[in-house]
Amino acid sequence: MPRFLYSLIFTLCLPLILARLLYRAWRAPAYARRWRERFALGGDLRPGGIWVHAVSVGESIAAAPMVRELRQRHPQLPITITCMTPTGSEQIRKLFGQDVGHAYLPYDLPWLQRRLIRRLRPRIVIIMETELWPNLVAECKRAQVPVVLANGRLSARSARGYQRVAALVRPMFAALDWAAVQTAAEAERFRALGVTDPALTVTGSIKFDLKPGAELLDTAQQWRTQWGERPVWIAASTHQGEDEVVLAAHRQILQRHPAALLILVPRHPERFDAVARQIEAAGLTMVRRSAGSMPAPTDQVLLGDTMGELMQFYACGDVAFVGGSLIAGGGHNYLEPAALGLPVLSGPHRFNFAEISELLEQAGALVEVADAMAMAERVAGWLTDRPAARQAGEAGQAVVRANQGALERLVQGIGRLLGQ
Repeated sequence: MPRFLYSLIFTLCLPLILARLLYRAWRAPAYARRWRERFALGGDLRPGGIWVHAVSVGESIAAAPMVRELRQRHPQLPITITCMTPTGSEQIRKLFGQDVGHAYLPYDLPWLQRRLIRRLRPRIVIIMETELWPNLVAECKRAQVPVVLANGRLSARSARGYQRVAALVRPMFAALDWAAVQTAAEAERFRALGVTDPALTVTGSIKFDLKPGAELLDTAQQWRTQWGERPVWIAASTHQGEDEVVLAAHRQILQRHPAALLILVPRHPERFDAVARQIEAAGLTMVRRSAGSMPAPTDQVLLGDTMGELMQFYACGDVAFVGGSLIAGGGHNYLEPAALGLPVLSGPHRFNFAEISELLEQAGALVEVADAMAMAERVAGWLTDRPAARQAGEAGQAVVRANQGALERLVQGIGRLLGQ
């Protein structure tokens, strides 16, 4: 009955959902394209294989090593990756080209999920992190398709939200064939929501298995050579309300390091132009990465207004601030800069990556800041004291190395469910 009511309410709300899609398309035209896929029509589907769902950019990047391993170990099984956002779609094509199928996940209505499952005929469904939908899981179970939650994470805040609709979500969690989760604390939260003990395993986070490639490092070295000896810091995945703090901090940093370059990378592409205007209003000189030119010695900010280059930007930095953490966004992936040996700064709102950020903080690789003054003081300090910055960066890399192995455990478990 709860799922029936959920589906009924979802159906009644479809006009509002479509109106929201039109509004988003007005702000970001990419949302208007491929709208038929939202109704399980069209799309580049590869039937009879592995279906991976990664909601957006971050999950797509996290899924990439797993997808590569699955392609290598199960070459006879085609892979289709679904997502929810145009930025996620762009990231998937950038990562895999035409090597995988790709479509948007349809709205979570039973008849739409059934249509996609009939067309895709998957051997297994792998859902990244927390992107669970009641009708998606229920229709997979109806079709006897195993459902895996990969790299599962669940903050205390999200768990409380699920508990408020327990009658709807408990059957969904109980139906999971395997939940491969990141930490013991998260395993307890999943268990409380209905995941059965035989289906629950703490595999660790596959984000620790990040291995920056030689090509990325070589390109970063070439960029830094072109930029000269100037110090570089990066503010990544920033949200509305954070950019002004970062820019105020950079103005203070320039007083101590006049040649310093800030790489500012907003989280959402629809904000690129607005952030460019903020940089100009702050009186800072800027070059946009989308223009295709490198920063001149007089440029104080490089605006990272492209998709799929975040790791490249990190590899060029000396210090990193990870956004979504000065506002109540929960933070973003702290392991990306840590894996590259950068000392990391975060705001106080880290609940989406609480355990990972605590490991880095305890090792001395991450420092929490709450405002522009504290941010400027810490960044300028690390830019001045390079041995201290190097020590913090090496501590972060040690944390990453010590926690690797989750990818192998995950891929082996998926292989067992595939019977191979």
